Amino acid sequence: MLFCVQSAAVFGIEAYPVAVEVDLSSGQKLNFLTVGLPDPAVRESKERVKAALRNCGYPLPAQHITINLAPADVRKEGSAFDLPMAVGILGAAGVVRPQDLARFLFCGELSLDGTVRPVRGALSMAVMARRRGIERVVVPEGNAREAAVVEGISAYPVRSLSQVVEQLSGRRPWVALEPERRSLADPPGPCDLDFKDVKGQYQAKRALEVAVAGGHNILLIGPPGSGKTMLARRLPTILPPMSLDEAIETTKIHSVAGLLSPDSGLVGLRPFRAPHHTVSDGGLAGGGSRPRPGEVSLAHNGVLFLDELPEFQRHVLDVLRQPIEDGQVTISRASHTLTFPARFMLAAAMNPCPCGFHGDAARECACTPPQIQHYRSRVSGPLLDRIDLHIPVPAVKYDDLARDDKGDDSAVVRERVVAARRRQLERLAPFGLFCNAQMPPRLVRRFCPLDRGSARLLEEALSRLGLSARAYDRILRVSRTIADLSASDSIGPTHLAEAIQYRSLDRTFR
Repeated sequence: MLFCVQSAAVFGIEAYPVAVEVDLSSGQKLNFLTVGLPDPAVRESKERVKAALRNCGYPLPAQHITINLAPADVRKEGSAFDLPMAVGILGAAGVVRPQDLARFLFCGELSLDGTVRPVRGALSMAVMARRRGIERVVVPEGNAREAAVVEGISAYPVRSLSQVVEQLSGRRPWVALEPERRSLADPPGPCDLDFKDVKGQYQAKRALEVAVAGGHNILLIGPPGSGKTMLARRLPTILPPMSLDEAIETTKIHSVAGLLSPDSGLVGLRPFRAPHHTVSDGGLAGGGSRPRPGEVSLAHNGVLFLDELPEFQRHVLDVLRQPIEDGQVTISRASHTLTFPARFMLAAAMNPCPCGFHGDAARECACTPPQIQHYRSRVSGPLLDRIDLHIPVPAVKYDDLARDDKGDDSAVVRERVVAARRRQLERLAPFGLFCNAQMPPRLVRRFCPLDRGSARLLEEALSRLGLSARAYDRILRVSRTIADLSASDSIGPTHLAEAIQYRSLDRTFR
């Protein structure tokens, strides 16, 4: 007897449909065969399925079992086919009444006792189900919250194989999980970190506000103890809320990477990733024999913070160049090519020299010029050119440390950032963009016009600093963000001058 169950597999961060076809036949040697290009985890499913059926009180049919995972020319990976395989075997054996299973999609890993365990990529599977008109998704209880956020889909959480059989047999009602309706615009909850904790460093705090308001990349350069890491760690407290589309895409990536907790639905806060400088190029960009998202993708729609930038391997840093430009990273293998989203704000921090005190008025630098040059050359010129704001962070003076004036707290700064992002969204939403840093050159020309005086100022700056054409566009984008923070419809000389000031380190640092 032939029985078919709908399931799905994940390729990259997108899911595609897989039909689990189960055939029971007699007159042959009893065997359990899985075909359709299964990987080792899928081939091992037969042992988990057999043990789960036996321990739940459903004897394995004394017949030859053939399971085909269609389409048969695409490799199947992971353990999500355990549950649909077991349902298919029970359906073919007559334990489960044939129903209109075309309206159901099953996924889940089985324990030996029949418990259904969470799997990766449940949100991507639910999105695919909605796209193909499948109305009901049966998922492990640990994946139900993420699947339930997809509108038009009923997500049914299950704990065990026995529960699934009772529901399919009509002895137990189907109960869909109600999705959470929490607004993504809600401010983040209480946090121990706040911008008001940072004494002094007014220019650096202003630059970080500009960077977050427009989604621009920023590099903080200063001696040890000046507050570079302290400032960067407080970036999440001023990040604007995500739109629903951004939240779904971010959650897809974290779901595929297996980073979602069972009690979480959508990722509501922008991610902040801070990998150690020993990270490999595969860990940063993604990869492996079964490619998984790297740090650049896990930071999608959020912040990627690289502390002690020159301590990273140079070839590792150079893999950032394509994601910064394209907003995605492509991983090629002999058999397939995967593309992961990777649109993030890069925040980096570094010392000016190996000892960290080059240019410090209070402490003498012990490094030789060749040592300084070698240290700085670890960060390539093309990567520096892709960073919009280069900010010196000098040592904090005693007067600033002793002063009671702490400046604006994170909530106040975040309000200004949200207002600036709102102006950008009104301008860029028709083009599918969210912030100024994402503007391509044609939109830079359209939305960043300069009057004669401002154009002359920019021309002089480009000539004096020797900036590239890429830096020219980045200065205009930053100027547009500064104007948005000032609620100005046009870019004025003061906005442009401030943006140029943030690039003045281009020639002095290299």
